[in-house]
Amino acid sequence: MNQPVKRKRIPYGMMNFIDVREDDCYYVDKTHYIPLIENANKYFFYIRPRRFGKSLTISMLRHYYNILEADKFEKWYGDLYIGKHPTPERNSYLIIYLNFAVVNAELNSYRQSLDAHCNTEFNFFCDVYAQYLPKGIKEEMNKKKGAVEQLDYLYKECVKTNQQIYLFIDEYDHFTNKILSEPACLEDYKSETHGTGYLRSFFDTVKAGTDSTIKRCFVTGVSPVTMDDLTSGFNIGTNYSLSPEFNEMTGFNEEEVRAMLDYYATTCQFHHSTDELIEAMKPWYDNYCFSEKSYGSTTMYNSNMVLYFVDNYIRNGGYMPRNMVEENIRVDYNKLRMLIRKDKEFAHDASTIQTLVQQGYITGELKTGFPAETVAEPDNFTSLLFYFGMLTISGTLEGETKLTIPNQVVREQLYSYLLDTYNEADLR
Repeated sequence: MNQPVKRKRIPYGMMNFIDVREDDCYYVDKTHYIPLIENANKYFFYIRPRRFGKSLTISMLRHYYNILEADKFEKWYGDLYIGKHPTPERNSYLIIYLNFAVVNAELNSYRQSLDAHCNTEFNFFCDVYAQYLPKGIKEEMNKKKGAVEQLDYLYKECVKTNQQIYLFIDEYDHFTNKILSEPACLEDYKSETHGTGYLRSFFDTVKAGTDSTIKRCFVTGVSPVTMDDLTSGFNIGTNYSLSPEFNEMTGFNEEEVRAMLDYYATTCQFHHSTDELIEAMKPWYDNYCFSEKSYGSTTMYNSNMVLYFVDNYIRNGGYMPRNMVEENIRVDYNKLRMLIRKDKEFAHDASTIQTLVQQGYITGELKTGFPAETVAEPDNFTSLLFYFGMLTISGTLEGETKLTIPNQVVREQLYSYLLDTYNEADLR
């Protein structure tokens, strides 16, 4: 009896780089961006739609720079680009990783939740890096009250042992969705992100740390709204979201998708050629462009949707999936519903979304950031749709950026859900 050909696991839904590498998963090598990130400004902001590979990218970077994992470098990175071209900064930092997605976004409890999450991560930091830190740092840190005081204490203590911190914050803007969906929260939100507000104080403390032992930051999210409200205090950070240099850092380009299909065609039963599969996938998952200067040269596929398709195609014995859209995308509908409410509530001469659907495109200026209270302004609302992945750059028209619906996944959401929602009584 013939043994099945061993093939790499498809990392659908996986966000932990070590699991991807240890479990022999298919990994699209993005490590050639590491030198580019190092050559960029040291405080790096990066916005992409959900399910576009941001968390896996952060995981890959965290382990690359972790001073404790130098002995694993060859195992995890040896066959990748960076394994053959390591940078001087590899495995040279103490890592603080914060994931604001786990912080309760309710404004009346988020401060307590932020403190709890940061305290857990700061204690972990003290435990794993004990050999590099002053004695008694953990006990003294826990005497400090809240995330702001504890972070302030930690980065100052690291001066004593001449250590450098790399701070990673994933989903820094987790609070924003709550604000946008409930306009009544806006004043509370402003009080937290401006002046002496707690979230603002936290980022002010990060900024102060960059003059000391916090040598690099890498911050991701899906919206520039909170960034604008917070980063006038953190004005050393640079938003690289629209940079052509990083247009392809997350998501897959077509060459990467083809290479994946070619690999699995040799290890699994396929009833279609790579060209036929690309023809089926392209209208649904492709056509994202995040930089005006990159328009016309390459487009990006949603990486999560590609992995969904390939996983289902193989499990179906080499036949097309029944559904081209994964069920998990339905959880985004509340966010889309919120966008419609904003669009109807603040529509000017015409609804942005209705114009888009009827005309096939809209034009405007993409903003790198804007305060929450101005989200209804046409260019800001258009920019929000773009950052959420509902629009893509399609060139220029009369001096403005032309934006269109990127693919069938988004079009199906807009037509089958958004426009129906427009007619609901509670949204009139």
